[in-house]
Amino acid sequence: MTSPNPGATPAEPDGSATLRAPLQPPQAPPPPPAAQTPAAQTPAVQGPGGQTPAGQTPAVQGPPRPDAEGARQALIELRHEVAKAVVGQDAAVSGLVIALICHGHVLLEGVPGVAKTLLVRTLATALSLDTRRVQFTPDLMPGDVTGSLVYDNRTSEFAFREGPVFTNLLLADEINRTPPKTQAALLEVMEERQVTVDGQPRRLPTPFAVLATQNPIEHEGTYPLPEAQLDRFLIKVTLPLPPREDEVHILARHAGGFDPSDLAAAGVRPVAGPADIIAARNAAARVQVQREVLAYIVDLARATRALPSVLLGVSPRGATALLATARAWAWLSGRSYVTPDDVKALARATLRHRLSLRPEAEQDGTTAESVLDQVLITVPVPR
Repeated sequence: MTSPNPGATPAEPDGSATLRAPLQPPQAPPPPPAAQTPAAQTPAVQGPGGQTPAGQTPAVQGPPRPDAEGARQALIELRHEVAKAVVGQDAAVSGLVIALICHGHVLLEGVPGVAKTLLVRTLATALSLDTRRVQFTPDLMPGDVTGSLVYDNRTSEFAFREGPVFTNLLLADEINRTPPKTQAALLEVMEERQVTVDGQPRRLPTPFAVLATQNPIEHEGTYPLPEAQLDRFLIKVTLPLPPREDEVHILARHAGGFDPSDLAAAGVRPVAGPADIIAARNAAARVQVQREVLAYIVDLARATRALPSVLLGVSPRGATALLATARAWAWLSGRSYVTPDDVKALARATLRHRLSLRPEAEQDGTTAESVLDQVLITVPVPR
């Protein structure tokens, strides 16, 4: 459960997550001299502009754009609001906020019943964003997700019927329970933020993010996501089973009448909006990164490729993703520059799903987390 002390750092639930709640600005030494960040590595922060074409869902209109500090405080308040419905998942909330700032997508993994779906619904409510849920099943077709052309008897023409992807937050529930053909329908959606049907691209609303949940791959009836799709998720957040005290608190809430389907009754209210997300993106893009920190990110990525237990290491896209998440984390922490600690804090969440291990290594019990632990220990940290 969220700590009552705004300056507290929640405990790491499974010993591997290093996302900590960004609350009050830490006492830090003066920022280092500014260094130029290569333009090619600067994460995109602006959504598609201009007028919304006819027949498309418009972007959610928020209040007047706040300043960067106002946006930061609103996003910090977000985790307290989510805690009214979801107990003890501070790290997951932080990961979702970072992904929204970085214009990225999130893969949430956990066994059934750890509040993955409730977390997304609560986040959407607290952000005043539209959300739609797609239950991925073995018989789901690509057109059921993206939309399709439907014949209109009145006009004797085909008209496009929008699929559930035309929203702000798409909850792709149990994405690994549908075959690869349907999973692939999200590739263009996640990369280009558009749907192309009959040769005509149709832009998605702004902001837009895919928040996909999946069960652990060893469970029956699952289809492992291909590497190309995994790489399009900015971060992967694991939701562990709650500790005993949190589980007692969950039951106490339900005994008191808590209804997961009625978030308003639980007191969840909008505390931030699209304008805060845009302001946060612009502010995070101005966070400075020294060349030594850039080199540290590259060294971490290259170290994963050299390990004998790794079949496919972190690609340059993964290194760029780590840069983006580290900048967002630094901004949320109240700093205008990135430190190696920011990189280390986001390394596991950003890189764990981008590693492919050799079968013999997996049989020996090697995991992506253990590989990243080894890399973070062995790669020299810049001073």
